[in-house]
Amino acid sequence: MRAVYIDGKDRIAVRDAAVPEPGDGEVRIRVQQVGICGSDMHYLFEGANGEYTVREPLTPGHEMSGVVDVDPRGELEPGTPVTVHPARFGTEVPGTEGQPHLWPGGSYLGSAATMPHTQGAMADLLVVDRGMVRVLPDGLDAAGAVLAEPLGVALHGATRAGDLTGARVLVSGAGPIGLLAVAAVRARGATHVTASDMLDEPLERARTIGADAVVRVGRDELPTEAFDVVMECSGAPAAISSAGAAVRRRGVVVQIGMLPSTPQSVNLAPFISKEVDLRGAFRFRDEIDEAIALLADRPEIGTVVTHVISVDDVGGAFDLARDSRVSGKVAVSFEAHGHEPHGG
Repeated sequence: MRAVYIDGKDRIAVRDAAVPEPGDGEVRIRVQQVGICGSDMHYLFEGANGEYTVREPLTPGHEMSGVVDVDPRGELEPGTPVTVHPARFGTEVPGTEGQPHLWPGGSYLGSAATMPHTQGAMADLLVVDRGMVRVLPDGLDAAGAVLAEPLGVALHGATRAGDLTGARVLVSGAGPIGLLAVAAVRARGATHVTASDMLDEPLERARTIGADAVVRVGRDELPTEAFDVVMECSGAPAAISSAGAAVRRRGVVVQIGMLPSTPQSVNLAPFISKEVDLRGAFRFRDEIDEAIALLADRPEIGTVVTHVISVDDVGGAFDLARDSRVSGKVAVSFEAHGHEPHGG
């Protein structure tokens, strides 16, 4: 079978790999599409994602759609459309009760956090634990299903924000996670959503998803103390500083965007003087189930996927994914032919 490997900074290749055999309690999935995540791009273009460095060939990918290939227990019929919850959880420690996504010792598909690395979904066939499999509802296609995991991330950010009913929300960064954050806060009751970004093209996509207003950073002025909640999705230190100025007194800033594991220059004075809550948001717990239902109910969210590219041009797919002027979410296809469903 084919599998994609990131061998280090700027090194990616498709190679033959052994066909994985499912054991009892596991399911083998025939992969259709895999979304390219920001972490995947960090692994390729920087050789690391945060503190996690590529130390051996890594198959990326944790946003996927596919169909059941083999279920040794016979519980799932071959051909059943599915996606997966990419986490295997570790061991509970004090302070993390009921939050298994924070337990140490777990793993995540396509992650260099473990050694050996936890290989991901960007291959023809993928074996996962049965409990990780999520059957898709009717009407949710393969391209839409790759958004279940990142929408779960956005919904978890909304969970961390608290009650959003009637809230004024700023989504900072209109990349794929930011676009899905617009949809997530809308679903959780926000009444007015503003999206900010440095580029016009992502902001146009944000309007399509449901943003009421947009702010072009560097051209438009971001209002101060105007938002109850800021969902910071860019991971840029300057944007975190701006979030502190934009949020109201005793408001909430949720940091979803990942930063390098090095000292960063951020202005914390507004967070202190306004008693702003700065809350981290890491992956998700079980919000992927809510995400699947939301994607089925609101098919327009699927327009976040702008390009589906054949695995034969996986390097080109990654290059496209890093250019937010022309692409939103880019998916790699293991089906016969890739395509561009929404044209960019």
